[in-house]
Amino acid sequence: MIRKILLLTVLLVTITSFSQEASFKAPDYKAIEKAIKDKKSPFYYPKLMERFVSNDTLLTTDDYQHLYLGYVFQPKYNAFWKSPDEEKLHEFYSKEKLETQDYDEIIKLANHSLTDFPFDLRQLNFLTYVYHLKGDSKSSDMTSLKFHNIMNAIFSTGDGKQCETGFHIILVEHEYVMLNVFDIESKSQSLVGNCDYLSFEKGKYNVDGIYFNIEKMLENESKSLK
Repeated sequence: MIRKILLLTVLLVTITSFSQEASFKAPDYKAIEKAIKDKKSPFYYPKLMERFVSNDTLLTTDDYQHLYLGYVFQPKYNAFWKSPDEEKLHEFYSKEKLETQDYDEIIKLANHSLTDFPFDLRQLNFLTYVYHLKGDSKSSDMTSLKFHNIMNAIFSTGDGKQCETGFHIILVEHEYVMLNVFDIESKSQSLVGNCDYLSFEKGKYNVDGIYFNIEKMLENESKSLK
């Protein structure tokens, strides 16, 4: 089911992105934290999140960068977050074919998950698909737009070729969402400095692996253990 969902989503990236020179810049977390806490800043977090939740289509890549990466400075941030409806949603993910009567229940559960964590990429992608099946093109387009803008914010942080230029993420599950986007299977996972390194079967893809910077996740984990 997941594979079908991803194939139906209009993706903005391809596997060749990993071998091409892209425009990216490692995030300045101190600058981000300062901007999202400044009430006079256009990136003031409560206002940005209000715009995001209200489906503001004028949010820029910079806005999404501050939304996504700035979430690590919110009291609610949890690097180990799991959807409160994970088990129920998994039942629908496991189905070979969704029934018409499933749509409203999935929409309710997925939106509940997103209320708890607005960057649940898996549910945004699932919602895009279910809204499409239901014939609600307006909602499908909106959730797809959010999904792609969050992905673009992640892609703007690195190229994944080495730890120093790894993609910055705030949840491990986002690593696997990105691999699904490219229809890639990982062979192994290892911690390299502040990065997760996912290796691939040698010679199968254009690259042998991808680095994801998880420094803010590690910091969050350290705080939770104190």
